[in-house]
Amino acid sequence: MSRVRILGRKPVWGILAGLTGALIAVLMLMAGLLDSWEARTWDWRVRALARPGPATDDIVLILLDQNSLDWAQKENGLSWPWPREIYGAIVDYCRRKGARALAVDVLYTEPSAYGVADDRSFAAAVGKFGKVAGAVFLGKKSGSQVSWPTGTPEPRLKLAESAGRASQLPLAAFTFLRATFPIKELVENSAVLGNVQLKPDPDGVYRRVKLFSVFADKPVPALGLGAWLAAGNQAQIARGQGQSQHIGDREIPVDSRENAILRYRGPSGTHRNFSAASVLQSEIRHRMGEPEVIRDPTAFKDKYVLFGFSAPGLLDLRSAPVAGVYSGVEIHATLLDNFLSGDFIRAVPVAFTVPFVLLFAVLLGWAASVLRSPLAITGNSAVGLMLPAGLGLAGYHAGYWLPIVVLEVTAVLTIGFALLVNYATEGRQKRFIKGAFRQYLSPAVIDQLISNPERLKLGGERKILSIFFSDLQGFTTISEGLEPEQLTALLNEYLTAMTDIVMDEGGTVDKYEGDAIIAFWNAPLDVHAHEMRTVRAALRCQAKLADMRPAIKARIGKEMLMRIGINTGPAVVGNLGSQTRFDYTMLGDAVNLAARLEGANKQFGTFTMISEDTRRQIGPDINVRELARLAVVGRSEPVTVYEPMLPGAYQAGKALYESFAQGLALFYEGKFEAAREVFAAIQVQDAAAAAYVNKCDALLESLPVDWGGVWVATTK
Repeated sequence: MSRVRILGRKPVWGILAGLTGALIAVLMLMAGLLDSWEARTWDWRVRALARPGPATDDIVLILLDQNSLDWAQKENGLSWPWPREIYGAIVDYCRRKGARALAVDVLYTEPSAYGVADDRSFAAAVGKFGKVAGAVFLGKKSGSQVSWPTGTPEPRLKLAESAGRASQLPLAAFTFLRATFPIKELVENSAVLGNVQLKPDPDGVYRRVKLFSVFADKPVPALGLGAWLAAGNQAQIARGQGQSQHIGDREIPVDSRENAILRYRGPSGTHRNFSAASVLQSEIRHRMGEPEVIRDPTAFKDKYVLFGFSAPGLLDLRSAPVAGVYSGVEIHATLLDNFLSGDFIRAVPVAFTVPFVLLFAVLLGWAASVLRSPLAITGNSAVGLMLPAGLGLAGYHAGYWLPIVVLEVTAVLTIGFALLVNYATEGRQKRFIKGAFRQYLSPAVIDQLISNPERLKLGGERKILSIFFSDLQGFTTISEGLEPEQLTALLNEYLTAMTDIVMDEGGTVDKYEGDAIIAFWNAPLDVHAHEMRTVRAALRCQAKLADMRPAIKARIGKEMLMRIGINTGPAVVGNLGSQTRFDYTMLGDAVNLAARLEGANKQFGTFTMISEDTRRQIGPDINVRELARLAVVGRSEPVTVYEPMLPGAYQAGKALYESFAQGLALFYEGKFEAAREVFAAIQVQDAAAAAYVNKCDALLESLPVDWGGVWVATTK
């Protein structure tokens, strides 16, 4: 038999939708259109996951904050700028407390307003400590120096050479043509000079730094790295494998522009810090033989100390991923922290990002094409939209900056294109299914067909069905007494109530023939326990009609009773008819038997009759009584038939049904007189027993020669 092929969503369309979305997203990435959004998502990741590192406790900050300015003004009458001997006292304190090194994030480019002695006092303190990194500012166009000043200490960084050639670092990206150096006294006494020039990302947020710069052919470390060098360390710089630099034995990951991506440790104040006022008071009190303000004697012991400004008026506040206000010296401290901990963030290269985006898009598009149910489609979309954020967080935890905005754009475009393709390719199919089946399938079953169209085999298939035939008793007489409008309203009311029950139980309405309802279970989709659901639908229909009966009798003056026949067996089911007009219906001997059982109710005075094949599968939840071994018209083989009932009804008439069973056993044995006596005793209460009384009378008048206990039906 030919089948009308119904196509589901093709995976190829989903994959093409994904590739199209990925291509657009990658082009946007290459054009820089996603950079600002990516930067914002990075800041979100940093704020969510920033944690102290292995070296965080090895770094201490001394901050010249607003409280320090107020203290100096109130207690000592010092206006800004302070005398430089004040800074010398801070240097002395760090030396006395055993600091590993001190980096000073302040440019002293002009002689002190308090005279040469003030500068010399400060420089002497720096020289006495011997482990101080001073500040120098390198610029492309600004700065008074174009050569390395005489007396300036040589950098402790060296560019590594290989086979007589400098390492293949792209020095143009590091080279600065001008510089602003501190006063001569500080230059000559500092252990090393560190570049304090910081360049933010285009949105003004400081996420990256250069570990060193080049001026006058000499590598100048960033101030944070300068603190490490001031402690007595030296290192060579070389290009590593891939995107990395080697500083000594440490490999530092860098991005495509040779910048190191900072791993921030937390909001401002994460590194232990002390106000300049508390340090100065401690040093002054020490010199006077009094208890110090800072009580922890080991607070600075073997620590890298960085001194800088955090007072708002001193103009050294920056914007960082972890905070909108972040002092510049804390950025240098973060660089040093990452260097000591060895955990700078690695940028995921484009060579990895693009294939990863394509793979993500293909998988998402494929999933969108194979998932059927609305819940599954919604879940796939939710996963596709949330997964990039989860990958971004996981990447940060592993030390990588994985671009997630390009993945989000890919997900949005892929899902959008997949929906458009679905609408274009499957919308017509869904409308066909709804139009073809809405008259005889429940909405829930139609939804399953739409989600699983491959399960609908049009043109006919052989399946085991449970078949339901119902008819109203004496409907011709009822209809003759009603006007057409009354009859139509009555039929619609009755058929609607019965059909709702059939569909609620998962049945398929085959057709209506006047007052008759023909339905079946287990097609077009498989129905679990379809025998049970068919019988339960019949009992619910009888109960519903019983509820409706008083109101109907009040309207038409007659009782409305329904007979139902049910059988389970193989049948051919499908869309049968012409190419332009067809019905979804069933054919087969099992169908004919169900129709015969509906009519056979008339001979027994019953209203619901099921076959032995149906009875075998319904289990103990529904009680039955055996009615007969029945040979229906058109079938040579008899079938045992039963009357089903709910447990409550069975228990109420249990004694009667047990008596009926005794009489039926005698009837099967051919003991018609004994059987008649049993049936006669209950015939007033039981129409089936009354039918057997008449049957026994007929058999006693003409005893059968070869008795097999079969009731031969004489009418359809």
